Amino acid sequence: MEKPEAFIDRTLRAEASEWRTWADGDASVGGLRVYGASVGAVRGVVRDALRRYRGMTHDETVALASQLWRTPVFERRLAAVVLLQSRVETLTGNDLTRIEGFLREAGVPALIEPLTVDVVRPLLARLTGAEAERAERIVARWAHADAAGLRSAAALLSERRLR
Repeated sequence: MEKPEAFIDRTLRAEASEWRTWADGDASVGGLRVYGASVGAVRGVVRDALRRYRGMTHDETVALASQLWRTPVFERRLAAVVLLQSRVETLTGNDLTRIEGFLREAGVPALIEPLTVDVVRPLLARLTGAEAERAERIVARWAHADAAGLRSAAALLSERRLR
């Protein structure tokens, strides 16, 4: 059977629309390559992958997210975010380090916002005790980070806390 990363990549390429690739490498997508698949198509591909590869463990899920993120293509990175959104209940405080790396490299609000609001925020809400304290220190550090993506994430998280 085809590996999950290969399935997702192949299917995203098949979902591509030539007219959407005009932004390839444009600042609007953070200089990332673009296949040309719609956001809906990305969500559908991830949903299909989760059905096809039922029973993925936590480690397999975060490894797949990292594999997808590794290649600088907007749709692959968005698929990594959607995958984490879909499995947010399995994430632990230790996953913040990986997510921090994603936010550091994200470059565009279309990746930063869903990763922060739909992955980091619910993860932080579930943590307790020492794990929650450690996570709060990590997120507090983001506000002063050298990476704009981390600063944006910290601002989004503090904005949500004020409401």
